[in-house]
Amino acid sequence: MFIDNDFPKLLGAELYRPHPAYIVEMATEPVVVHDFTKQPGQTVQLDRYRFFGAPGTKTSRERTQDQTIGTANSRSIVKDKVLVSLREYTGPADPANTNLPSTFKIARETLMTAQRLLLDTGNLNMFHQSIGSLTLLDDYRRWRDRVFLDELFKSESRGESSDTQGGYYYPNSKVKTNSTTLTTYTASEYAAERYKFNVKSDLLEVVKGLRKRNVPVFADGYYRCVADPSFMKDLRADAGFREVARYPGMGQPNPLMGMGAPNASIFQGGQFGQAQFVAGEPVMPSGFVFEGVRFFETTNMPSKSITVNINDGAGAVSHDTPPAIFFGPQAIGVGVGGPNAQVLINNNDDFSRFIILIWQLYAGFANLNKDFITVAFTISD
Repeated sequence: MFIDNDFPKLLGAELYRPHPAYIVEMATEPVVVHDFTKQPGQTVQLDRYRFFGAPGTKTSRERTQDQTIGTANSRSIVKDKVLVSLREYTGPADPANTNLPSTFKIARETLMTAQRLLLDTGNLNMFHQSIGSLTLLDDYRRWRDRVFLDELFKSESRGESSDTQGGYYYPNSKVKTNSTTLTTYTASEYAAERYKFNVKSDLLEVVKGLRKRNVPVFADGYYRCVADPSFMKDLRADAGFREVARYPGMGQPNPLMGMGAPNASIFQGGQFGQAQFVAGEPVMPSGFVFEGVRFFETTNMPSKSITVNINDGAGAVSHDTPPAIFFGPQAIGVGVGGPNAQVLINNNDDFSRFIILIWQLYAGFANLNKDFITVAFTISD
């Protein structure tokens, strides 16, 4: 006899399994604070760490014998408290309207057959596929991945990125005249395709800006970038970028790959270190390193566009702007309440004919430091 309570527990554990199609949380390594006692409407405190500021000079740090250096001018750790409000989130979404709550329904007979399949094979993936529950898991993973992307995009509100602040970056350092319009590219810029993101003038500028504003690197020694495939297409077409396939990327040992050459996987296939499969199981992508940045490709980016005249004769019209987001650690934070993500069962089972489920999460998400993020774009023809 199948016990209803066993099924949501078995399926709920799969919510935490990373999936190579949704890599933003893995790439950002968010600050996570879990308070089991908190419920929706309450807050969880996250900490945003800042730098102390100017280092001063040798003379400014010199002290005399009669000068007090004790408690009179003591300082606490330089950080800001960020309070995130917990909200209740559920899924899967209604296919016709993502704003409406929806449920996942499985026929009892189908579930009984799936139980036998699980007992016979012990293969959880086969079990999920046999009842269609991969739809429920994919909905949660895809939603959570997009939430992290939306939090990263909030850095656009800082304005144009520079050596002192995060923000947006358009090819050749073009700026917005308003929230929907970009300054015009000249005829010579169009001829040289300077409306497309390239290595020499754009990637190096973005990385320089991150370094100048003292954005820390991750433990592997690199910044990280999650990029839309259309952005990657323009970058890979750049002559400078194509050099990535000609050298092994020697650098700091890469804990994600367990080797000293972070780009060794390029020579093994796998789309520049993206998702690979070993013995039928997906392996999380390790990305590839170029110019001090570890790149990851994601197909879950929201669509972006802007009105701009690239001087191709069409005038100021709307162009798609595939994004790539560059960032350092501690850019994103998550507050979690209650039991964390779980699969719940509805007691309304129509006389035990169906089992009805949702995924549920009590959480709050926050952009902890907009200056640790640069949101770059390329412009499509």
